[in-house]
Amino acid sequence: MTDRRSLIKSLAGAALLGATAANAQRAKSVTIGYLALLPGEDRMSFMASFMRRLNELGYVEGKSLHFEYRSADGRPELLPALAAELVGMKPDVLVTGFGTVAAKAAKAAAAGGIPVVFMAVGDPVGAGVVESLARPGGNVTGLSDLASNLQGSRLQLLREVAPSASVVGVVFNPGTPYAALAYKELGAAAEVAKIGLRPFEVRSAKEIEPQLLAAKAAGVGALVIFEDPLTLSQRSEIAMVVARLRLPAVYGYREFAEAGGLMSYGTDHGTQWRRGAEFVDLILKGSRPADIPVEQPTRFELVVNLKTARELELPVPPTIMIRVNDTIE
Repeated sequence: MTDRRSLIKSLAGAALLGATAANAQRAKSVTIGYLALLPGEDRMSFMASFMRRLNELGYVEGKSLHFEYRSADGRPELLPALAAELVGMKPDVLVTGFGTVAAKAAKAAAAGGIPVVFMAVGDPVGAGVVESLARPGGNVTGLSDLASNLQGSRLQLLREVAPSASVVGVVFNPGTPYAALAYKELGAAAEVAKIGLRPFEVRSAKEIEPQLLAAKAAGVGALVIFEDPLTLSQRSEIAMVVARLRLPAVYGYREFAEAGGLMSYGTDHGTQWRRGAEFVDLILKGSRPADIPVEQPTRFELVVNLKTARELELPVPPTIMIRVNDTIE
C-alpha cells in the first residue's frame, strides 16, 4: 500500500510539474521588433493582417507578445539608427516592412545575430539582402515581391482599357533595385506588343508632378507606375495628378486604387503579410532563417476604381471586369 501511495504521489507531482512547465511556456513572452520606412505603416491593412495572423498563432500582444514598432516616416537616412535601437532591445525576431532599404538597414544592424524577416523586397538577391532565394544564408529571410510576367500582365491590362495607346510612360524610382528588373521585363512585353515605352524617373516627392507633366507633354497614351516606398507614400498625389491629366494608369498595389488610381494589379499583401507572420512563428519555434527559402508571391489581385473610370469617361471592358477581385465605387 505504501508503495502504491508513493507512486500516486510521484505521478501527481510529475503532472503538477508538467502543468507548471506548460503554463510557463505559454506565459513566456517574445519580443518582435518591426522596422518601417513608410509613414503610418502600422495603420495600413497589410500590417493588420500580420498582427491578426500572429494572434491566430497564439501570440497575444501584452501577454505572450511584446511588440516594438519604429518608423522612419519616409526618411531612409533614419533607418540605420532605428534598426540599431531595435537591435539594442534584443528582440527574438526583427521584422522589416515594405521596401528594400529597411531590410538592408536591419541586416546591417543585426550583423548575423538576431533573425530578420523582410516582408516585401523586390529583388533581395540583387540588393544583397540574401545570397539566393532558395538558400538565403545568414540570419535573414523573408518574402519577395518579384514575380515572373507581372509587368506583362499590367501592360495587357492597359492595352485592354486604352487600346489606342501606342506609347506608354513608365514612372519609377531608379534608386530602387526592383525598378531595373521590372523595367526590363516590361520592355520585353512591350516589344512583343509593339508598344513604345518612355521612362520618367522620380527620386523624390518634389519630382513626381513635373515628371507626370513631362509624360503628358511627351504624348504618352497611358502610364505604368512602379511601386516602391516613394511612390506608395505619395500615392494620393500621384493619383490626383494622373486623373487631372486624364491618363489611364495601372499601379502595383491596391492602396493606389484606393487613393484614386484607375486600377492596380499586384501582390495580395494581406496574404503576404500573413505568410510573414508564419515565417516569424517558424523562427520562434527554432527554425533558422538560413534554412527558410525566400518566397515569391503566388496570389495577385486586380482592383478597379470605377469612380475614377467614370470621371475619366473611360469604359472598363468586360474582359477586365470578369477578372477583377475588388472594385471601388
